[in-house]
Amino acid sequence: MPTGTSFLRRVATALLFSGWSAVAAASADPLIDVLKEEGSAGLGMAWRMEQSPYRGAGTRFDLVPLYLYESDILYLHAYRVGFKFDDRPGRRLDLFLSHRFEGFPYDRIPASLAGMEGRDPGFDLGLGYAHRLGPGTAFGELLHDMARASRGTELRLGYRFDLDRGRVKLRPHVSAFSRDARLNDYYYGVAGSEATPARPEYRPGAGLNGQVGINARYDFSNQWRLLAGFAITRWSSGVRHSPITALETASYSGFLGAVYDFTPQKSAWNERSPLLLKAFYGRSTDCNLVPVMRLGCRSIDTADRTAVASVELGRSFIQALNGWPLDINGYVGVLRHDERGLQPDAWQINAYVKGFYYGFPWRDRVRTRIGFGVGISFAEHIPFVEARDQARRQRNTSKLLNYLDPSVDISLGDVLGVRALRETYFGFGVSHRSGIFGNSQLLGNANGGSNYIYSYVELKI
Repeated sequence: MPTGTSFLRRVATALLFSGWSAVAAASADPLIDVLKEEGSAGLGMAWRMEQSPYRGAGTRFDLVPLYLYESDILYLHAYRVGFKFDDRPGRRLDLFLSHRFEGFPYDRIPASLAGMEGRDPGFDLGLGYAHRLGPGTAFGELLHDMARASRGTELRLGYRFDLDRGRVKLRPHVSAFSRDARLNDYYYGVAGSEATPARPEYRPGAGLNGQVGINARYDFSNQWRLLAGFAITRWSSGVRHSPITALETASYSGFLGAVYDFTPQKSAWNERSPLLLKAFYGRSTDCNLVPVMRLGCRSIDTADRTAVASVELGRSFIQALNGWPLDINGYVGVLRHDERGLQPDAWQINAYVKGFYYGFPWRDRVRTRIGFGVGISFAEHIPFVEARDQARRQRNTSKLLNYLDPSVDISLGDVLGVRALRETYFGFGVSHRSGIFGNSQLLGNANGGSNYIYSYVELKI
């Protein structure tokens, strides 16, 4: 690892000459090769900024949780999840779902948008292709809004250069975005019912945007990656002339974050570890997460009495991290909400990475684990307790939220004296969904969520 002025010079290079556009195409995404190994996972956080295109909205700031997973066919890149159909060297074909970072500000509506119906971020279904060409890579994407926010379609074409400078990976790129009328009219148009003397009815129509930027990564260590970014977008004339935008020239966006890659040295990485099966049942609680974790609040005697049941599959990523009594597992689960007739029952998908500490003095007699999981959760419908509590507080709700899973368990084999069951655990945990204090557009700018106290069994299969 470099030291002194050499180290500072490399960090400065990474931060000053790097980028991640807020609307960058897949092949300009710096998360593509952040993880070193297929089947690995990573966690991080990023700070995102952009000059809002809306008149009077100023510069917007946003937190983006970075959830990463990479396999030979499936990937999760924070705001994008997809399948890879062709990932040979020099080419890539994938089908994906992606969050669209566009929409009205949620916290402070400027005068230019007062009285207008809100414009929500989209959720695009996309098809992407990238091909090595000369010193760089040509790429393209076709996206269509599946959330029925705009129902618009966009075609993105671009070219990136791949420049390696030791620990610094630079990717300058140039792109063109062809957007249809539905997409532009939804985000930057004014309907007749929204028109005022200062804000006439307006339809920007289809248009072509241009963008230049530079993406980068700095490998701070074997596990830590630093990301940073800057990009400039030139919008089509139809959008620039809208009465609700302030885009005389171009807009800018930036990104700064860090990711921890759970792929350490090969000796600790479990490439063929057995699958884990976890099943749990729980009830909703009015307690907040921290009091539950401190055992200061354990009540599940709520008025709604809603419940959850889940089955999860997991895999051990790391055993005895750095020689410590600490294991890292990854889980994906399907959860069912029993809403007790208060609203239709619904499904929920959770994906998270979880650390287990088991270094207690009595571990040779009864193995005891304290775990804490961090990941992401998507609900088919907003759970009843979330909708109720957020409505009382007049706060946003979101189907996509951060997921936390603290737990404590013991080995059934040690308790029963059955050696074959030593890796079978019984315990209690909390299924927690929430936003990041309303500071993440990816999570719907939600501030609050829900908690369910559950009991569970986990075993190897």
